[in-house]
Formats: sequence, structure tokens, C-alpha cells
Amino acid sequence: MTDPEPDIAGDERLAWAERGMLLAWWAARQPDRMAVASPAGDRTFAQLNANANRLARALRSRGLAAGDSVALLCTNRPEFVEVVYACQRAGFRLTPINWHLTGGEAQYIVDNCQAQAVVVAASLGTSGIEATAGRPSGAVRLAVGGRLEGFESYADALISEPPEDLDDPQLGSSMLYTSGTTGRPKGVHRAAAAITAIHVNIYGYVEGGDDIHLCTGPLYHAAPLAFSLLAPIAFGVGIVLMDRWTPDGCLALVESHRITHSHMVPTMFHRLLALPEETRRSFDVSSLRFIIHGAAPCPISVKQGLIDWLGPVVVEYYGATEGVGTFVDSDGWLARPGTVGRPISEGLVMVADERGSPLGPGQVGLVFLRGVGQTRFEYFGDRARTNDAYRGEYFTLGDIGYLDEDGYLFLTDRSSNLIISGGVNIYPAEVDAVILEHPAVADVAVIGVPDEEWGEEVKAVVELAAGVEPSERLGDEIMALCRDRLARFKCPRSVDFVDSLPREDTGKIYKRRLRDHYRQQSGTT
Repeated sequence: MTDPEPDIAGDERLAWAERGMLLAWWAARQPDRMAVASPAGDRTFAQLNANANRLARALRSRGLAAGDSVALLCTNRPEFVEVVYACQRAGFRLTPINWHLTGGEAQYIVDNCQAQAVVVAASLGTSGIEATAGRPSGAVRLAVGGRLEGFESYADALISEPPEDLDDPQLGSSMLYTSGTTGRPKGVHRAAAAITAIHVNIYGYVEGGDDIHLCTGPLYHAAPLAFSLLAPIAFGVGIVLMDRWTPDGCLALVESHRITHSHMVPTMFHRLLALPEETRRSFDVSSLRFIIHGAAPCPISVKQGLIDWLGPVVVEYYGATEGVGTFVDSDGWLARPGTVGRPISEGLVMVADERGSPLGPGQVGLVFLRGVGQTRFEYFGDRARTNDAYRGEYFTLGDIGYLDEDGYLFLTDRSSNLIISGGVNIYPAEVDAVILEHPAVADVAVIGVPDEEWGEEVKAVVELAAGVEPSERLGDEIMALCRDRLARFKCPRSVDFVDSLPREDTGKIYKRRLRDHYRQQSGTT
């Protein structure tokens, strides 16, 4: 694979995309082609498009107008995709929410995004109900795949609406949430990705061919939403949804659907390679020709092992909820192990000092990105944080790195306190705040420590109050407190007690020193 080439659509197709109707464009040309296959049901392009129209009309008839917010708390089902495209064509602002969150955590996002409508999978039960507790009584509540107390049936809401394309479509927007150093999630608001998705064919999809994309991750996450839903549909490619990823289940789907493309995270690579060789060889995976990964560092040995097994089909990207900057194919990575690639378009990535002044090749500094199509995001309701991220038209996630002479980006350090476990971002400040509520805790530093399978796992390093003795029981109490208040993936897997935490001259905890200590213990640097 060479660098992704611009794939500028024809005037007609681009015009449909600008109105949020790209799905409808494909439905008119390949109505019977599979668009979504999942354990919860399948949809052709025509069926998917019809239901997106029905939902858009149902929400309008219940009072929603362009610019209004829709929150989506749903597992990987066809209805998730329908909500995405209904919002995209009706001008709504869509916020998918991590359904692993507690009801209280989800409620904060539902309230913060000012949702006028909330769509919830009935399988989530009480957590779905709790998520809407702060909404006014007039807010629209729709339950997918079953009944929920206080919710209208999603299927019943659609059944009376006509399936034809809207006469007055308007491009919607998205607002995904990413946590910050303060621990409070922040909404990243930007125009819908439908237009930019058709300008750069990062996957090398063959329009009108037999490409099929396997979605391995939860669609509420920015990467699967962009890479495993918006991108394939933009090129008329059907998607197979996994609701729960397992290594052998993944390989079985690749074989049965003749999967050509997928997005994964390094933890999945590790688990696939951990299967007995006899098991791996029992599946026909010869159809695979493009696997993209990012969101977390991938050990060189793991990536090398995957390429040795599947061939040069592995592509890496660097980016986050706020934007994507670089790509590198297998050959480029093998020639420069450790690189996260070259910018997908000229001027998209810059390494600069704190003031935003560009640095030369090999000089280490802050990594800055510019939105594809030069679109600018904003942190919803937080202009100060938005402005702090930007230097002119470029923004930074706080990562440190350098560009080599050929323009390949290498990261030397990540955002200061971010933990990435299994491809999921965890911000320690939120966990710190919960642990500090325990009366035995004087101070705490939650950090990520190396883990062979997950990349990192969450560890709490605790300084106890005067007169309190460390014990296994106390560690269990602290972890139980976290499990009661936080989503399970955020909770520490272990608690260590220390006499005193390392501090900077200002008194701030020196988390980097702690991380370095544990990395040295594990033999990683």
C-alpha cells in the first residue's frame, strides 16, 4: 500500500454527501446488497436507508429540529447504524455513549450533551433508565430490541413513518466524548465525517467489488465508528458487526463472510496470536487484505508476528477522537519499526514547541494535527480548553515525538497521564477522585503499568493516612469502592501501598517517576 490517495467523488455523489444522504446514494444503486449483518439482525442498503428515513421523521414529529441533540446508548446492532444515518440526514447532533459506563456516568454525558432524544438498548436495563434520569419529562426516549419502563418502543415509533428519502435533508454533526485531565468527559463537537470520508479512501476499497468489513469493536468508540461504519458505508461496502469479540469468533466470521477489511486494537492481535497454531490454521483467512489498528502502542514482536502470519496487510494510524493524522502500511513499518506513519495529506502533522513554532527533522517536540479537510473541532461548552489545544489551525493531544527526514512520525512519549488498556483511553484523575473518598487514603496516584495482553493495566499507588496500616483487605476495599462508582474497565486491578508518593517541588505527584519505576520492574522502558 502507498500513501492514501485523495478520492474526490463526482459532483452528484458529493452533493448527496453534503446533505447527509450518502447512504441513500448507495441504496439507490445497490438496494439489495448487504449493508449490515449482525446477531441482532441484518439490513440491505435499501432497508437501512428506509429505516434511517423513518427514524428521522419519527424524531421530527416528536419535536426535534436541526441542531438538536440525540444520545445513543446501544450495543452493536443494526439500529445503532440507523440512528447514525438518521441524525446525519436530519441535521441532528449525535452523541454515542459507552454502554459499559455506570448509569450515573452515562447520565452525566446525556445531560451535558443536552439530549432532546435518547435511544437506549433495552438489554442495558436499569443503567439505560438511570442514564435518562436527568432529562425533562418531555424528552424523547426510545428503547431498542425490547421494552424499558418509561420508554417508547423504537420499532413502534418507526412503523407508521414512510420510508422514502427526506425532501429536506440537512447534514448533521457528531459529538463524541473524551475524558480530560480533570477526569470530566468533554464533548468533541465537529461536522459529520460523511464528506471527508469520501475524499480519502484509506482502505483502498474497490467500489462495486466484493469488499466486506468486519467491525470488531464497539461502535460508540470513535475509531470503530469512523473506520468500521462511516468509511465502509461511504464506499458502498457492507459491514459485519461483532457484539462481543473473541479470537476464534473473529476468525470464524472472517472465513464465513470472506472478510476483506477490519479495524482492530493490539490486544486483539495478542489474543489471536495466543491461539494454538493448529486453531489458527483451521480457519481460512486468505480473504483478508487490510487490517488497520491504532489507539494504543503495539509491541513490535506482536505486530511482527501478525504480519508473519497474515502477510503485509497490517496498517497503523495515529490519532484520537479529535482527529487522525498518519498512516503506515506493513512495508513502511518493517522498514522503520516503531513509526506510526506519514501524514495522510501534506501539512496534516506538525512537530513544534509549546508556542507552536515548527521543529526540524529529528527534533523532539509536541505533535500537532490538523483536521482532515481542515475541519476544526471544539470541546463542547469549554472554549478555554479548545483554545488551549490549538496553535493556529493545528491542535495537540499532548503527545511527544519527532518527524524523520522522510516525514515519518515517531512517538517518544504519550499524553502525560493517559492510560490505554486494550485500546480504551482511561484518565486517572477520575479514578484518583473516587479513591480519595476512602477515609484511609491520604493521597493516591493511579497509573498505567505494562501488561502483556492489554498493553497497560490500571494500578493504584496509595499513600495511607497517619496511623493506618496497609493490608490486603484494605486494598480490596479500595478496589470495591471503585467498582461501585466507576465502569469496570476504569477500575484498578491492583493496589500498592507506599510510605510516601514521589512529588515535584510544587508538591504535585510525580507520576512519570512512578511509571518509570514499574516499567523497570517489568523489564520494559
